[in-house]
Amino acid sequence: MSERRIKILLAKPGLDGHDVGAKVVVHALLDAGFDVAYTGLRQTPEAIVKAAAEAKADVIGLSILSGAHLSLCRRIRELMQEKGLYDKLWIVGGNIPEDDRMVLRQLGFKGVFPTGSHTDDIVSFIRENVK
Repeated sequence: MSERRIKILLAKPGLDGHDVGAKVVVHALLDAGFDVAYTGLRQTPEAIVKAAAEAKADVIGLSILSGAHLSLCRRIRELMQEKGLYDKLWIVGGNIPEDDRMVLRQLGFKGVFPTGSHTDDIVSFIRENVK
């Protein structure tokens, strides 16, 4: 009997128009055998949470390069809790200053992957932390 595939939703919230890094991560996650959905650019927090709920995602990953990571993550966290998605693994990556990483972890984003993180580390983190 085969093991259930971990479902991941990777999203690009806000007005950030750069998604090369997100696409690299998507391909690495697919290569690792995960079931991955990518939302594409310029998604609202509401659209991301709706997509995560509909996909029954185990992992909600955000890629943010715009500098608006704290406000976007706060809003997405609020919406995820309203939808009952508080038990999912929340991760975020992108241009995230070191001073903001602990704030994001306190918000519930267990995995924080700044620009330059290795995709193998992201894959391992997901495998180790999905319940």
